[in-house]
Amino acid sequence: MKRLVPAVAVLLFLSSSAYVGAGPRFITVASTTSTYNSGLFGYLHPVFTRETGIGVRVVAKGTGASLRLAKECNADVLVVHAKAREEAFVAGGYGVKRFDLMYNDFVIVGPPNDPAGVKGLKSASDAFKKIAALQATFASREDNSGTNIKELAIWKRAGIKPRGGWYKSLGQSMGATLRVAGEMSSYTLTDRGTWLAFKEKMGKRLRLAILTEGDPVLFNQYGIIEVNPEKCPHVKRDLAQTYVEWMLSKKTQRLIGTYRKFGEVLFHPSAR
Repeated sequence: MKRLVPAVAVLLFLSSSAYVGAGPRFITVASTTSTYNSGLFGYLHPVFTRETGIGVRVVAKGTGASLRLAKECNADVLVVHAKAREEAFVAGGYGVKRFDLMYNDFVIVGPPNDPAGVKGLKSASDAFKKIAALQATFASREDNSGTNIKELAIWKRAGIKPRGGWYKSLGQSMGATLRVAGEMSSYTLTDRGTWLAFKEKMGKRLRLAILTEGDPVLFNQYGIIEVNPEKCPHVKRDLAQTYVEWMLSKKTQRLIGTYRKFGEVLFHPSAR
């Protein structure tokens, strides 16, 4: 699998009012690009800061990179979407406890003319089998993100180890992968929130369409974890705990469930 583009450098994003009136009181949240690019954090964090006086720095990266960042004690809280990896993070002593936070889903997108004939299929693994059989171009993030982890799980479920010129390993973010997929008329897997943001941005230039959706395997659960101060003594434990409790509160869960953009609800609350 040839890597076409070097991995994107670490990007530091700030929520829209992270420091307004917050002074030195802030936490760092390592999260996925989907939560940031969807506008969810820009919607929630100003409310959190106004109510608590705590600012929020968001480092938006793939799940694997976010977990690594937290293991290196460079974050106070994680919001990511690869449950098995999250549970291993906690089991290793790096996280205090993992909580379900919210969910949405993944979709398979590709060229509207759909040369592999996957449109309308209810099985993601069947769609991947047809793409591989035709050797239709497939763009993979190949960045250890939650989306990449899900993609690899679907290939495994299909009994296929993708390799060859048709399988493009990009090492890119979801937005960049969608852009390249459009340019190459290729298939790819994306979370719905990033897809909707990309669709709105591209408008009439859009060269991709949702082709396969609705398979339970495409369920996309997000978790929230406070980084363990026993591993990372410099973690802002009280502030991080305030943030986690606020995100799991009934009020914030309602805010998540009513957040609409691009004409759709992007995330569904799932805190118990």
